[in-house]
Amino acid sequence: MDRNQELFERARRVIPGGVNSPVRAFRAVGGTPRFVQRAQGAYFWDATGKRHIDYIGSWGPMILGHGHPAVVEAVQRAVTEGFSFGAPTEREIELAEAIVQAMPGLEMVRLVSSGTEAAMSAIRLARGATGRNRIIKFEGCYHGHADALLVKAGSGLATFGHPTSAGVPAEVVQHTLVLEYNNVQQLEQAFEQHGRDIAGLMIEPIAGNMNFVRADTAFMRRCRELCTEHGAMLVFDEVMTGFRVGLGGAQAHYASRIPGFRPDLTVLGKVIGGGMPLAAFGGPRATMEQLAPLGPVYQAGTLSGNPVATACGLATLREVSRSGFYESLAAKTRSLMDGLAGAARSAGVPFSADCEGGMFGFFLLPELPRNYSQVMKTESARFNKLFHGLLDRGVYIAPALYEAGFVSAAHSEQDIAETVAAAKEVFAAL
Repeated sequence: MDRNQELFERARRVIPGGVNSPVRAFRAVGGTPRFVQRAQGAYFWDATGKRHIDYIGSWGPMILGHGHPAVVEAVQRAVTEGFSFGAPTEREIELAEAIVQAMPGLEMVRLVSSGTEAAMSAIRLARGATGRNRIIKFEGCYHGHADALLVKAGSGLATFGHPTSAGVPAEVVQHTLVLEYNNVQQLEQAFEQHGRDIAGLMIEPIAGNMNFVRADTAFMRRCRELCTEHGAMLVFDEVMTGFRVGLGGAQAHYASRIPGFRPDLTVLGKVIGGGMPLAAFGGPRATMEQLAPLGPVYQAGTLSGNPVATACGLATLREVSRSGFYESLAAKTRSLMDGLAGAARSAGVPFSADCEGGMFGFFLLPELPRNYSQVMKTESARFNKLFHGLLDRGVYIAPALYEAGFVSAAHSEQDIAETVAAAKEVFAAL
C-alpha cells in the first residue's frame, strides 16, 4: 500500500467517499486518488513524491501555473494585514473594477465565495427582476449544486450516471426546463410554450462539464434573440470560461460573431480568485441595483470579498491582462491538442479535440459532439485505460470522461512534448 492509498483509506473513515468533492474520488476511472503534497508551475507532487504534469490546475483557476511569484507575494502581503474583516476593503473595489473593465457586458458585480453561490444568486436576481419563475438550463451543463439547477446536470453527476440528486424536492425543480444543448428547434418550442413565464436562460457558452462542447454561433444568436423578444434574461455561466478562454471571456468570442451581443447576467469564478474561494455575478447597473441593500432581492455572505482571496484574484488578473498573454496560452493549448490528435491518428484511435484559450477537451470519437447525448457515446472503458496510462507516466488529466482540461502559462514546450510522447505510448496499447 503506497502513501496515496494509506491516505485514502484514512480519509474514507471521516470524509464521505474519502473526498470533499465527488469527481476527485476516481470512481469513474477506478484506482486510488492522488493526494497532492505540493505544486509548483505546471506540476504537482503526490504523497509518494511522484511528479505529475498537471492539466487540471485546480479545475481551471491556476492559469498562471502553481505558485506564481507575483500572486504569492500579493497573498503573503494580504495575510499580514488580516484574514477577514466582515467589512468593506479597497481591494474589493479594485477587483470589481478590473472585472468590469475587461467585460463590457458588466457594469456592476457582486463578489461571493463560490461558483455555486454566484449561479444561485444570479437565478434569484433574474427571477426577482422579471417577476417570473421559470428557468431554462441545458442537459450536460452544470451550474453548481443549488437545488433548482441540479437537474440532468453534467460534471460529477454525469460521471456517476445520476440524472439528478436525492434530496431535491420535485417542487423545487418544477420551474426548471431542461433542453438539449445546441438544439434550436427545441429552444424555440420552449419559448413558444412558456415565453411569458421564463425569467432566464442559463447556459455554459462553452460547456466544460460534459468535457468541452461549445455552443454554435447560430444557437447562441437564437438564445439572445428569444430572451430579448420574451423579456427573459440570458445568463452566461462563465465560472469556467471567464478569463480562461480570453480576457473578455466566452462572451467576447460570441460578440465578435454576433453584432451587439451581450448576456444580461454573467457568473464568474475560478480564475478571478486565482485559486482561492472567490466568485462573482454581474450585469447592467439597473439589474444589479435590484440587489439588497438597494433592492428587494436578498443576497449576503460573511466571507464575500475576502481580503486574501481578492488579493490573489487581483494579482492573477493583472498578469493575464499583459499583452500577448492569451495568444501565447492559446498557442500552447493548440500545440497540445494537435500533438494528441497526431498520436491518436498514428495508432488508429478515433479522436477529436477542441480548445479555446487555455481550455481544452478531447473525445475518443471521430467527430466532436454537439450535445450531452452525443458525448455519452464515448467509450468510457477506453478512456479509463488512457487516463491510467497517462497517470502512470506522470501526466494528470481529469479523472472523468466528462471534464474539460486546462493548460497554464507555466507549461513549457518540453511539458507538451513529454505529454504527447506518453500519449503515443498509451494510444498504441488501446
